[in-house]
Amino acid sequence: MRHPWDQRLGVWWIAEDHPETPAIVESPSGRTMTFAELAAAAHRVANALRAHGLRVADTVAYALPNDVDAVIWQLATTEIGLRYLTLNTALSADEFTSILEHSGASALAVHPDYLDRFHSVPDGAGLRIVVGEPAPAGCPDGFVSESDFLAGQPSTPPADRTQGDAIRYSSGTTGKPKGIVRPLEERDPGAAANAHAIFGRAFDFRPLEGVHLVSTGMHHAGCQSFYLGALNVGQALAILGRFDAEETLTAIERHGVTTAYMVPTQFVRMLRLPTHVRNKYDLSSLRSVIHSAAPCPLQVKKDMMAWWGPVIWETYGGTEGPATIAKPHHWLEKPGTVGRPIRGVRVHILDDEGNALPPNAIGNVFIERIDGQSFEYRNDAELTASVHRGSAFTIGDVGYLDDDGYLFICDRAKDMIISGGVNIYPAEVEGVLLTHPAVGDVAVIGVPDPEWGEQVKAVVELVDEAEPSAELADELIAFCRARLAGFKCPRSVDFEARLPRNEAGKLIKRVVRDAYWAEAGRRV
Repeated sequence: MRHPWDQRLGVWWIAEDHPETPAIVESPSGRTMTFAELAAAAHRVANALRAHGLRVADTVAYALPNDVDAVIWQLATTEIGLRYLTLNTALSADEFTSILEHSGASALAVHPDYLDRFHSVPDGAGLRIVVGEPAPAGCPDGFVSESDFLAGQPSTPPADRTQGDAIRYSSGTTGKPKGIVRPLEERDPGAAANAHAIFGRAFDFRPLEGVHLVSTGMHHAGCQSFYLGALNVGQALAILGRFDAEETLTAIERHGVTTAYMVPTQFVRMLRLPTHVRNKYDLSSLRSVIHSAAPCPLQVKKDMMAWWGPVIWETYGGTEGPATIAKPHHWLEKPGTVGRPIRGVRVHILDDEGNALPPNAIGNVFIERIDGQSFEYRNDAELTASVHRGSAFTIGDVGYLDDDGYLFICDRAKDMIISGGVNIYPAEVEGVLLTHPAVGDVAVIGVPDPEWGEQVKAVVELVDEAEPSAELADELIAFCRARLAGFKCPRSVDFEARLPRNEAGKLIKRVVRDAYWAEAGRRV
């Protein structure tokens, strides 16, 4: 008998070779599935899409909650060469319409909870399905029920299968739709799924053992990459409908979770649980917890390592492509690093003129794919060209490579504050402020200053039990001054009830910053 590491891997092959292996062990709807059942459900949706006229390279958009259907539709579209577009369910009706128009979607699948935002759907999306029964009263015109859509369709593999891919819309900061697409590869879905398994194994996702926890938004590319990596090595998914700090710990203990993907804000919220609550749960099953999407404050990650042990991995990159991995032991040797380049990638640090900078010099981070993979922004050749220098591209970060080739990210280039000609990186200041017990969230921004150009301001969301006051503002400034150089510290502190973050955990700083620059007659 072959060792599990020698088995054929990937969802489709596991469904054949190990049909009774659990694929979904928890979901908000209460559904659980084996790999055979999951593959059959995906085949049925794929056959229905084909029967309704969709062909290779067409786009299917869906707005679905964290649950089994999000997995089924993703698998179904990619086994017949379609592009899937996972819509962030927090978007407004106008945002949905704008993205649907820009993507050229041919079909749209929507959960009943979100139908009220789809009364205006572009004509191109002629096929419209309500996923989840029953469809509510007042359902927008043109939508068909899931049962009618699937009627008579077999749960066997569709003919002429070929691998599809995503069209992903970056969270961005401009408000303009930015669809990222890659060339479709003509390859068998089984081979493509095996490639996802290789991706998972790079993070020590072990074949045919363990459970992967899904606790972030399943529309997000990072979450998808890792739950697909887990499924394709044969790990079951435990899907949470939304993140709750203690429920996450409960789920880890309940299922003996071995792997997970999270974002730093989740770490912050779990660390804020009372010690007696944190100590209630057995988390010893954890092997690989990966985070990305936003900078993780240094102390937060140190505290998580102290609590969970050396199981926390980090990956850096963007929707445009991955760049580095920081394994736990490497991060402990070099705290703050986001790791070294993955196979098939080089990282370059360039100045504003495109010249290479030496080790430890801060500059623009460029990622070069040397494995032949590429991307473009849909229908925007100018934007595509603007982020590229030759075959290398940037996602807008500044950082440096140390003498050993480890990458350190300082901040987003657009978030950098220049005060009196000195560069200040807000992420460093935010990392310090987040360790203060009264701070629930924080955005550090530059605001207009007639003498210095910009002045450092902290906009703070307090924890529930804290009250805003001038005395607390002074305390927070002093807290920073005890830990950072004076020029980096906030000159003033404002308090807000809630700071804007997207579901990937990224601060939407444009919204915070614009309020302070509106009267200045300039943006920075």
